[in-house]
Amino acid sequence: MELFKTTLGLGSYLEDQRQGKTMGLVPTMGALHFAHRSLIERAVAENDLVVVSIFVNPLQFAPNEDLNCYPRQLEEDCRFCEELGVDVVFAPSIEEIYPQDRVTQIIPPPALTSGLCGRFRPGHFVGVATIVTKLLNIVQPTRAYFGEKDAQQLAIIRRLVTDLHLPVVIRACPLIREDSGLAYSSRNQYLTPEEKILALGLSRGLFLAQKAFHTNPEINGETLVNLVQGELGGLEVEYVELVHPNTLQPLSKVEKVGLLAAAVKVGTTRLIDNVILHLPSPIITIDGPAGAGKSTVTCRVAQILGMLYLDTGAMYRAVTWLAMEKGVQIEDKGAIGELVSQAKLELIPREDKIGVKINGEDVTEAIRTPAVTANVSTIAAQPAVRRKLLKQQQEWGEKGVGVVAEGRDMGTHVFPNAALKIFLTASVEERARRRWKQLQESEEPGVTIVELISQIQERDDQDSNRQEAPLIQALDAIVINTDNMTIDAVTTQIIQLYREKI
Repeated sequence: MELFKTTLGLGSYLEDQRQGKTMGLVPTMGALHFAHRSLIERAVAENDLVVVSIFVNPLQFAPNEDLNCYPRQLEEDCRFCEELGVDVVFAPSIEEIYPQDRVTQIIPPPALTSGLCGRFRPGHFVGVATIVTKLLNIVQPTRAYFGEKDAQQLAIIRRLVTDLHLPVVIRACPLIREDSGLAYSSRNQYLTPEEKILALGLSRGLFLAQKAFHTNPEINGETLVNLVQGELGGLEVEYVELVHPNTLQPLSKVEKVGLLAAAVKVGTTRLIDNVILHLPSPIITIDGPAGAGKSTVTCRVAQILGMLYLDTGAMYRAVTWLAMEKGVQIEDKGAIGELVSQAKLELIPREDKIGVKINGEDVTEAIRTPAVTANVSTIAAQPAVRRKLLKQQQEWGEKGVGVVAEGRDMGTHVFPNAALKIFLTASVEERARRRWKQLQESEEPGVTIVELISQIQERDDQDSNRQEAPLIQALDAIVINTDNMTIDAVTTQIIQLYREKI
């Protein structure tokens, strides 16, 4: 593992290392703990290179806050990172990051900073937005990882990445708790044993409200807030509020999704915590490796449940057909980006298949030609196409019409709040046997089982290490191994799981 304390040293190293590789950034202020471990482990699993930054940012501390006594333990943090497989720790000085007395600052929209913690920490989120933007520009990662405990920070970072067109994917990672229920925080070490017991009222109140919401999703926001406040005796309460997790605007009740957030002081220690409340979304995601039967099963499940089969393969084929129809070179990323940004795609459920229209023209059959098949992988590999189609997939999901989607990262990235997440898999040998049988039936040139096994193993490795849409199993996905299972049996199991969930 490498340790750099200057932007020049880090930049020179990454310039040599980044070619053809994905890179993850985990920004921290050090004093690393178990929740940081979950961020780092996910970054290591999803990227070729991982950088952890350790910087106690003075710009986000008010004069009366704990900047000077915030825990600093670089040597210990470096050992922590090295054990987890981190490639680089970036630990700059204040002078390295802010070389001038006056610095250019990033000011997020007031609607995102005026409520929740922003009311009690004026200027804090300007400091957060400024340092995060600096780190993203210095490291230039493929993905950056942030915890959902800092929900307001996460909403602001997502917004600044969108507004400033920063070429990075923001990964939100679940809030991690101690066995007692207390959310992990570097500031927990300030608490005395007695204060830790008092602090448990925060998570206890949030869990109580969460349970009440799950029992009665029509419960109003005021009742949820009162349930939390009822458990906060002995604590100095700054706020308990129900807001939308993206806009941070107050909610009177949860329509689709809500963030119930709270901040308290236990003695002199300030703690924050939250729970996400969302209505069951009529979305099923089916991820898994190639050859596990995802497409066939997804189509069957959608037909039986009367939901939309989100045929992502057909979407990419439609864009490919359009490019060929317009005479656009499929390797011309700029022209393809222009084309897909203005294209209108429609998926139309039919009895036997999904109909596809692009710019009003029915291309259901046209996208199945050998010419489209030969070029679709080139189109699908282009980030602009991926981003445009991902946004459209999410918009379909938000309509609430009911969607069944299959892919590699549907449950982790496209629909993280899906009602049911399935990870459909099968052994390499079983997938090779199925493919061999298909080839025999189609009378294509012979390939041996051994050759197919080698090809599938190589494909699995490629899919797991793609820069765009890598194969990832969601933490809350239900794994179904389809070895020795019929399509009907797998379909029945998924439908049963969905009905139990809903």
